[in-house]
Parts: sequence; C-alpha cells; structure tokens
Amino acid sequence: MRNVLIVGATRGLGHSLAIQYSKKGMHVYATARYSIPQVPTPGVHWIPNVDIAHEGAGRRIAAQWEEETKIDLLVLCAGYFATETFEDLHWDKEVAMYKTVAIGPLFFIQTLVHAGLLKTNSRIVLVGSENGSIALRHESQGGGNYGGHGSKAALNMVGKLLSLDLKQKGIPVAIVHTGYLRKENKDGPFEAGGDKHAVNPDEAANALRDWIETFNMSKTGQFWAVRGAADIKTAEAVLGPVQNLPTPLELPW
Repeated sequence: MRNVLIVGATRGLGHSLAIQYSKKGMHVYATARYSIPQVPTPGVHWIPNVDIAHEGAGRRIAAQWEEETKIDLLVLCAGYFATETFEDLHWDKEVAMYKTVAIGPLFFIQTLVHAGLLKTNSRIVLVGSENGSIALRHESQGGGNYGGHGSKAALNMVGKLLSLDLKQKGIPVAIVHTGYLRKENKDGPFEAGGDKHAVNPDEAANALRDWIETFNMSKTGQFWAVRGAADIKTAEAVLGPVQNLPTPLELPW
C-alpha cells in the first residue's frame, strides 16, 4: 500500500490519520472542505475545496490525480452531526446530514471507480458510527437525533450495497466505528471530561490503522468497532457483558 486518500482531514480523526500514514512513508492525499490547515503537515498533499456533500467532489479529485496512479486506500472521514429531539426537528440539518454522510460518499466512490482511480485491490473504509446500528438502539438511551442515527444507518446500507457491487472488481468495502472522540478546544488541547471511554483522535487513528492492516476481501461488507464495545452504551443490554466481547468487534446492523 502506497497511496492513501483521506476525505475530511483538516481535523479530528482524518487529520491524525493523515499525519500517521505520512510518518509511515505513505503517499498521503488529504482533502479539505475549504482551505487547507495553516499548521504544516509534512508529507501530506492537500486538496482543498472538496465538499463530499456536493456531487462534483469526486470529479475534483479525478481532475487533479496523476494518471496511472491508483488509490490503494480510501478512508472517508467527513461527517456532519446535529442534535435533535422529537419536539425540535431541523429539515435543512437533516438533509445536510444525509447528503454528507450517505449520499455524497456513494457518488464520490462511483466517480473514482469510473475514473480508474479505485481498482482491483484498492480498499475503501467508510467511517460510520455505532449510532447507525438499528440492533444497538435500546430504550435505555431513548430516541431523538433522528438525522444523526438515520444518516449513519443509511451509510451502513450504502456500504453493504457497495461491497456487493464492487466485489467483482476486487475492491473491498467496510464500515467502521472508531469510538467517540474528545472535543477539541479552540486553543488546541482536548477536553479531559465527558465520556470516560472517549479518546483523542491519535488514539482512534492508531486503532483504525491496526484494523486496516487486517482488512481484505474477507471482511468486505462488514461493520466493525475497531476499539471494541467499551464506548457503546447499549452494548451490555444488547450484546451481553462487555468484558466478554472481543476487540475489534464486528457489530450487528
């Protein structure tokens, strides 16, 4: 594996992943929705103005990509989440969540496959969330956040269907839950409070890279929690004692 494309890399998981892969000697291409980060990131080739929620995002990549250079690994980290309750729904925010999380990635991947950038032995990782698992929803956590849960569930279906369509091309597709990340303060440091199982992006990126090392066609169409069930609040109620569950953990749909 040499060429890695990370979509949504200006901060959080995507940014940590780009830096880590660069330090490992990979050719890293990273997208920014608008402008590239001001802080230097040696070894990372930035592609600005790539908004996954817009149909032309894939064409922008294809137009700038070097001919005959295959994308060995595509990691789609871009996302959008807005909180909701049943009494306070947001039409525009829900539409934005579905476009960013589920619709945009499908069109993006189709464009790159048709352009010949994703081909046999390329691998696709869709960063989703356990929030998208219908099986893991439990009354102990209540309802709400319809767009957040619904768009992630839609991503799961998109990923599963893509795995079926791309299997004949030799391209495995998987969806992953990397865990909940600590919030980043404006001055840089990550908050220590909140969920005790939340991690900073570097830890999540490390776990994801380790899992990707094991990712091949045998895992295509699957949904994995790369750090296990520790931060999945409904795991105990749905899957049984957390201490008995393996890490990484294949999740139910």
